[in-house]
Amino acid sequence: IECGGTVGDVESIIFLEAFRQLRLELPTNNTVLVHVTVVPFSKAVGELKSKPTQHSVKELQSAGLQPDFLICRSEIPIGEEIKRKISLFSNVQPQYVISNPDIESIYSLPLIFEEQKLGDLLGELLDLKPRLVEFSSVNNYSEWKKTAQLFTNKYKDTVRIAMPGKYTDNKDSYVSINEALKHACAHEHVNLEIVFVNVEEEDYPNRLKECDGILLTPGFGTRGVEGMINCAEIAMDEKIPYLGICFGAQLFYVAFMRHIIGIKDAHSTEINPNTPHPVVSMMDEQHKIVNMGGTMRLGGHKIKIKKNTKLFNAYEKSEIRERFRHRFHINEEYMTAEAEQRGMRVSAYDETGKIVNAIELSDPDHWMLGTQFHPEYTSRPYRPSPIYRSFIQAIKKYKKN
Repeated sequence: IECGGTVGDVESIIFLEAFRQLRLELPTNNTVLVHVTVVPFSKAVGELKSKPTQHSVKELQSAGLQPDFLICRSEIPIGEEIKRKISLFSNVQPQYVISNPDIESIYSLPLIFEEQKLGDLLGELLDLKPRLVEFSSVNNYSEWKKTAQLFTNKYKDTVRIAMPGKYTDNKDSYVSINEALKHACAHEHVNLEIVFVNVEEEDYPNRLKECDGILLTPGFGTRGVEGMINCAEIAMDEKIPYLGICFGAQLFYVAFMRHIIGIKDAHSTEINPNTPHPVVSMMDEQHKIVNMGGTMRLGGHKIKIKKNTKLFNAYEKSEIRERFRHRFHINEEYMTAEAEQRGMRVSAYDETGKIVNAIELSDPDHWMLGTQFHPEYTSRPYRPSPIYRSFIQAIKKYKKN
């Protein structure tokens, strides 16, 4: 159970009291209290200051809670001398004072904790026997070390990916996508530079053309939509590798119908409910819903992939499972013979064959793909999302040519 905030805040008092009662009622080896604290580094004197941690622990003790572990966040690693000092004034054994310094990649953090035997110490306090947990190809310390190394290596080539979106002011808005891109780039041995593009600024088209790939992000609502549609059109004209996720896939479809087929007023009914050409519309089952909160098509669903498509080449299988979060979908009525002849095709459906799950351009020399699902949710540092990895491979090829 995690309790955020700062010890002593009025908002957390009742939760700390609940923790105190929980620890009292449960057997001793059934709970461990881990307190994450900060140890600031004073550049003026060149040393770490333990006083904030000492006061934080005293405040926690005044609430009836004695921490078992102290995880000490700091700019630099905490040495044994500081650990002993913190231990003395917090009533926590030195080996249970764990250094958590700033690092280049978060995937190196388990290695730092392992060096300090955090896992073994937790196991001892909770009376847990060591066991090997297998996941993918990474099932031991040495394998994870190799994986973590991929994220700290400096590679010869760098890919610049433009990320036009509606929420670019807060970079954490797309943290899952950012991490999925990092996973793919690490395994493709290239450095990553993400260029967040505000489509409401005048110079955004030039910023797109300076990048090696475009990833059109998910979102809701009308703000910035025309700019996002134009991003897809620029990708078509310049043959820039393009990946559209959810809303980004829908706007890719809108852009194609406008720019290539010539249906100038094609739109999504989410943006324009009265559009005469609803190339993106609400799913049939969603029309019956009155209360919109938490009623979208959510979670994991099976996907049927068509062979001889870019999507099939990425996954190398005809059936997968990915996660969704949407209410609107691509209207296949507009996927006419002309649309297919001009280069658009459906590459995946849901298991009923009624809902379009992915679209792409058939041009073998232009990687442009949109998914209704969110492949970033299943990406892992040791197993990148196949679509994201294929996207990076296409960018590498684009840069080479």
